[in-house]
Amino acid sequence: MRTRPRIGEPLAHMNGVEWIVDAQGCSAESLRNVELLRALFQRIISDLSLRAVGDILWHQFPGTDGITGLCLLSESHLACHTFPEYESLSLNLFCCAPRPEWDFKTELANMFSATSVHVRTLEREYGPVSAVRSTAQVQGSWK
Repeated sequence: MRTRPRIGEPLAHMNGVEWIVDAQGCSAESLRNVELLRALFQRIISDLSLRAVGDILWHQFPGTDGITGLCLLSESHLACHTFPEYESLSLNLFCCAPRPEWDFKTELANMFSATSVHVRTLEREYGPVSAVRSTAQVQGSWK
């Protein structure tokens, strides 16, 4: 019995997962540290067996020294925005195929001294409209 589709053969239904993470109470100095953010990205990528497509892009804003980072992944993307003036860090990780949970709360507390971390997980469904619609209707979320 064949368990995997052939290359180029569409799946009947597939789900990805997206994590939207907001951390507050972070050390303002840590949020200005590109090397610390680079280490965070590398840890997430390594721990979840993700694959970067190219170099990670970083931009540090004059004035606040906040940082935006973006990593294009073969599985989708990883992005962050820091707001040192508000002691806040926002992360977004989208994977086109399911991945295990990553302990954002502990890691952000350890690396950035975050006192509050809110993690929202969003299941992303894709496939033929009929398959996605029927699954969403069962779950009560299709409008």
